[in-house]
Amino acid sequence: MPTDYSTFAADYYINQRINLKMDIPMRRDTVLSLFDRIRRDQPAMDRFRRYSDELALESRPQSASSPTPQAQQWVAVRRTSVRSGSVNPETTEAGYKLHRLVLESAPFFLDISPLDVDHIEALYGFDLLAQGNHDAIVFNALYGGSALAEVAAAAAPAARHPAIVECQPLLGMALTDEADMQAHFEVKTRSTSRSGRGIGSEFGEQPISVYLVVRRYGSFTDMHALSGVFDQLTQHAERLVENVVIPKLLAPLRDAIASGGWGR
Repeated sequence: MPTDYSTFAADYYINQRINLKMDIPMRRDTVLSLFDRIRRDQPAMDRFRRYSDELALESRPQSASSPTPQAQQWVAVRRTSVRSGSVNPETTEAGYKLHRLVLESAPFFLDISPLDVDHIEALYGFDLLAQGNHDAIVFNALYGGSALAEVAAAAAPAARHPAIVECQPLLGMALTDEADMQAHFEVKTRSTSRSGRGIGSEFGEQPISVYLVVRRYGSFTDMHALSGVFDQLTQHAERLVENVVIPKLLAPLRDAIASGGWGR
């Protein structure tokens, strides 16, 4: 199992999220105390940012001229969620370190009860740079020869190559009989105009993003066990990345982009 996904995408990231049922007390002392605790462990995370709907602690991204993918870490607190992200970590384990720290610290500083937790999730994201019509790239890479390809051909019989204007697959599935553990696969496209003409060639490359979200729903009885729950999520996610995401999603998309099949 690879522990560095940088060879599969221009950027990759591993995020974590605790989703809550009730609002977090967004007081200065609670949020700043949490961020101070995280900064003591991660000194590079020294930039406090306030956005319209969240408070965030971030590390400064590497210079854009750096020959290696830009690495960055962040933690964000919203009314009903606590999230953390690790962009282009050297290894998956290096990316997990911040998330475990947040899961261990946030309940104490933000007064989060087990009853309040709706679900915990781990997200693995991969960005593939591509020009042209992203939706056509995704359609040709993932649906070629399928029943949906026949639908497109039948819908526009006069067109030699039907212009695809929307193709963002989303698939969710239960990993347990109780459906408390779920996996969601999503492909997110960008840079397509309403006419279906790709605008990537005019404005430069834009990313096609592939997401895997593995989510565990409550009930939870012990906040000290959240790190163990996160480890369960990452075990499922690593298996799915190796067996599904890389061979069934990333590889076909990379081949379609490399072949110049940008679509119309």
